[in-house]
Amino acid sequence: MQTYPGELVTPISARSAHQFASESGRYMSSFIAKKLDTNAQKAHIQDMGTTPKTPARSHRVMGLVRQRIGRSGERLWRFEDFRDLPFSAVAQALSRLTREGTIERLSKGIYYRNRDTAFGKSRPNPAAIRSLASRRKTLFPSGMAAANLLGFTTQMPRQGEIATSALSLPRKLVGSDTLIHTRRPEAWADLTETDAALLDVLRHGAKFSELSQEETVRKLLALLSKQGRLNRLLKVADSEPPRVRAMLGALGEQLGTNRKTLQRLRASLNSLSRFDFGMLTALPNASNWHAKEKQ
Repeated sequence: MQTYPGELVTPISARSAHQFASESGRYMSSFIAKKLDTNAQKAHIQDMGTTPKTPARSHRVMGLVRQRIGRSGERLWRFEDFRDLPFSAVAQALSRLTREGTIERLSKGIYYRNRDTAFGKSRPNPAAIRSLASRRKTLFPSGMAAANLLGFTTQMPRQGEIATSALSLPRKLVGSDTLIHTRRPEAWADLTETDAALLDVLRHGAKFSELSQEETVRKLLALLSKQGRLNRLLKVADSEPPRVRAMLGALGEQLGTNRKTLQRLRASLNSLSRFDFGMLTALPNASNWHAKEKQ
């Protein structure tokens, strides 16, 4: 079929196309215009618009979370305690229960269900709180708490005292009255609680010890001689203050540490510096490790 510039070619009906093809003795393609039915599509869009914004699943999760918390009494709750439920729905449920006053938010992702007592609302168990906090940041006893752990004193501190490598800790998580020593070396993360407590005792010059100076030194030597503990502490000695390195050198010398290790420790100290060894001035070789003279 010949066309000319500017001429508009319009589709022909199926019957016309068939008739034309028969007359011309050829077959040619054609299409039939068909009106699309959009009613189903409109109905589908309309149904989507009426779908409730809060799915039934959220209401079900809310009921399950409320039920579990209600029947478990006083305890700490974390997102991990609801692993079998959708995270976002659990977060919404815990947030709503916090607004209602059913639970208390202690820190990000940590909640507490209290109970009524004769003295008012109960408070979280400090030991449980610190155990929970230690899962996020390594925590160690410090001060009198460290001395008590190692048997240098039988006294319990009036307020909690902890050390951590973190820059800070949430007050609600560790207690508003807890004394926190931050910025401990990252190397402490590989130490046991007892190892770190020993370093803390050295940092304080064993001032919390109820023992005599001689007994304090003997106990320190006994603790350091167990299970390769001294070697573990010597490995992290470079991250400790010079005074602690000097004390470790003096204690290590008493325990027969190899000369190369002792020379390395001595070389890390300023030969003109003098350190307060506290109760460790009772060490026979204290003055050789830059300890100040006894007053």
